[in-house]
Amino acid sequence: MGRPTQVKPLRTGSTRRDFFKRSGAGTVAVATAAPLLLPLAAQSAALAPVFQHGVASGDPLSDRVILWTRVTPLSLKPAVPVSYVVATDAALTQVVLRGSSKTNPGRDYTVKVDAIGLQPGRTYYYQFSAEGASSPIGRTKTLPVGSTSSLRMAVVSCSNLAYGYFNAYARIAQRADLDLVVHLGDYIYEYGSGQYGSARPSEPATEIVSLSDYRQRHAQYKRDADSQAMHRQHPLIAIWDDHETANDAYKTGAENHQPGSEGDWATRQAAALQAYYEWMPVRPVNTAKLNDNHRNFVYGDLVDLLMLEERLSSRSQQIKGSIATPLGQGFTQSGPFADPSRSLLGNEQEAWLAERLRQGGTQWKLLGQGVMFAQLKGVAAANSAGGGVFLNSDQWDGYQPARNRIYDIIKGNAAHGRVDNVVVLTGDIHSSWAADLTQDPNNPNVSTGGYNPATGEGSQAVEFVGTSVTSPGVDSDTSGSTAAYLRSINPHFKYINLHRRGYMLLDVNRQRAVCEWWYVDTVASPSNLESFGVAFEVQAGGQRLSPSAQTPSRANPPLLAP
Repeated sequence: MGRPTQVKPLRTGSTRRDFFKRSGAGTVAVATAAPLLLPLAAQSAALAPVFQHGVASGDPLSDRVILWTRVTPLSLKPAVPVSYVVATDAALTQVVLRGSSKTNPGRDYTVKVDAIGLQPGRTYYYQFSAEGASSPIGRTKTLPVGSTSSLRMAVVSCSNLAYGYFNAYARIAQRADLDLVVHLGDYIYEYGSGQYGSARPSEPATEIVSLSDYRQRHAQYKRDADSQAMHRQHPLIAIWDDHETANDAYKTGAENHQPGSEGDWATRQAAALQAYYEWMPVRPVNTAKLNDNHRNFVYGDLVDLLMLEERLSSRSQQIKGSIATPLGQGFTQSGPFADPSRSLLGNEQEAWLAERLRQGGTQWKLLGQGVMFAQLKGVAAANSAGGGVFLNSDQWDGYQPARNRIYDIIKGNAAHGRVDNVVVLTGDIHSSWAADLTQDPNNPNVSTGGYNPATGEGSQAVEFVGTSVTSPGVDSDTSGSTAAYLRSINPHFKYINLHRRGYMLLDVNRQRAVCEWWYVDTVASPSNLESFGVAFEVQAGGQRLSPSAQTPSRANPPLLAP
């Protein structure tokens, strides 16, 4: 998500999603509520300071999963031996794998092992040992192979520690029936204390620029008890968005990077990525090109989850809009915005995406990515009348020729058939949206490439956009009227909520994909309250949204880690 209303010291440059700012996004107050009883993960960390950053797992495959922890040695050492164990039971009596590794200051004493030789579709429990201490026990799960009936996962993004408490993470940790968690970016934020939220101070107190800065910020986030709880219970599949490096990042720079005072962008990016791969349970795709982490995860014959990189490897610089709308400065699809050479993904990733989308073998194609794919206008018009005025050049609207190429893949041609059952999952915008995906939403004539909002005809795919874990949207006093206005000129959106925080729960089977929005009651203080918001679904072969209902929890899920 974009810059705060004010950054101290104040910087010049464009702001993103200005309609959010003008609608009154505020600052979370410092929590005054009495602290809750520490979760088990926090208690474990207090008792075992060697493993004060907890444990995590991620990037599961059918026969392996990344296991992660960080050792805080009792004294500085050039190398620290670490052992680990993997078992099929929470008591760690049914051991299937033992191993050892070493960590050192060159990797900030983080530990990442690829636990190989596991069985598909199985829940496992794991633990690390070092310096005479044992870590908390973690729980993870491999991907299934072959015939698969369902996938149930949480989807999160935009977890700004300075803006509040990770209550959404804690609620996800309690859901024993989840297969995995997908994080769509902005896992950390780069700002200093008070620059973008004042609920909790940032470590270090300044904006992060150097390798030691990024490491320290990741370490602070990993000490959070609710973050530890979520990581202990579920494997994570993550991509970065911009704040893992700097706001509104692109291939050769970022809005929130000033070379004169913050040095070379390539150096800063390299530092951010080194810390990211050290501190996240993510498997590098190409160690020679760390700024590209697009990859996919095949969940049996049910889902191919395609994770896209949209910031650091190929993105063209954003172009500022200069046309006034009721919700801020916008732009039309003309001039440089119509340049087909401008890209979000780059040629290599676009070719990979086309190949994965066209490849059979799974019922659904899920695209995990950072910025909104659906059109978002401040002034409505059909393509034949100029297309209207768009609001946010940082999302796919700012790269329409590149988006049209994705639509061409989905619609098919003489050489390739149509790609059905595409569901786009998106973070970034600190709010909740459900959209039919169409290239001309303000044209009611389906026969000319338009869209019928009453029936959904003309929709090519669907998109579910998740709200933030903590980062601010629109103030609740103005969010209703802003959402109503946006719906009135963007008929392909079936749901918009601009102010509530939480996560999405996605439940997929062979017949339909249901998305539920779950909201926490506050981020200003620790809380264990959440509520179901709304649900929408897409039927297999339907390519359009319809209202749905809360899905039942799975019966008898594997035990949570103790």
